[in-house]
Amino acid sequence: MPSFNRSTTGKEVVAAFPSSIAGKTFIAAIRAIDPSIRTTLVLVDLASQSSVRSAAQKINDDVSIGQIDAVINCAGIMARPSFEVTEGIEAQFGSNHIGHFLLTNLVLGKVVKAGQEGGGNGEDLRDLSWGRLSLRIGISSAREREGKEYHAWLAYAQSKTANVLFTAALAEKLKNKGVQSFALQPGQNLLTIHIVIMETNLGKHATPESWQSVLTIANETSGGKEIKMEEPKTLQRASTALVAALDPSIAEFSGGFLQDCVLRPVEQAYAKGKENADKLWVLSEKLVGEKFDL
Repeated sequence: MPSFNRSTTGKEVVAAFPSSIAGKTFIAAIRAIDPSIRTTLVLVDLASQSSVRSAAQKINDDVSIGQIDAVINCAGIMARPSFEVTEGIEAQFGSNHIGHFLLTNLVLGKVVKAGQEGGGNGEDLRDLSWGRLSLRIGISSAREREGKEYHAWLAYAQSKTANVLFTAALAEKLKNKGVQSFALQPGQNLLTIHIVIMETNLGKHATPESWQSVLTIANETSGGKEIKMEEPKTLQRASTALVAALDPSIAEFSGGFLQDCVLRPVEQAYAKGKENADKLWVLSEKLVGEKFDL
């Protein structure tokens, strides 16, 4: 174990625990590009509603953040091998959807302020995941699991469906407040997916053999349309997210789905429609124990 004393510098601590600072070094990278950019790191555990509420409170209490021009919801977990429950909610559904649902709604006041004052696209809600892997909302809590089989990829797919429906619900609720909401898939084939999960630890539970089951599930839930892994037209994975956040020409298509920087239709019936979006919204409010009247 490293030894520290009064003369220990921050750099020495960081060097001693490199695995603990993953995801935080972006602050130094941003400062290297432009030292005038103010960057604030607020830590949050999306699986913990108390952590989400604490993070939202810090953001709302920060007077230097007068408004929020864009919210990018891209954190998550993938393919947990066993059924796990956190705060009564299936882990992937909780981290990939409920955490985002709660955090977004709690900071929405500052987002709406940006929309009303004409600040950018207002809000950009996006699902940075394999958007075509989607499934009906089924097992979302421990109570609903009784008598049902757990499948790691189907649970992940369910959470991705929730991202798309949440986007549609927000778009409808905020359409008269100058705020837009988009879901997206960044444009990946199996090779780039492998690179992403190695870089971000997203797929630490996935095995190389399991990727074939992903294609199988995608085809089984596609409504009869054959799904193939496409070569991404967009090689830089942030490009589609930046289009959703910055391109004013797509504002009239709020609630839409983007892939490879262009709008694409949501084909699965269960992943679209006001009725489905409203049902998910009510379920999400129930799981967080709070109603949000937008």
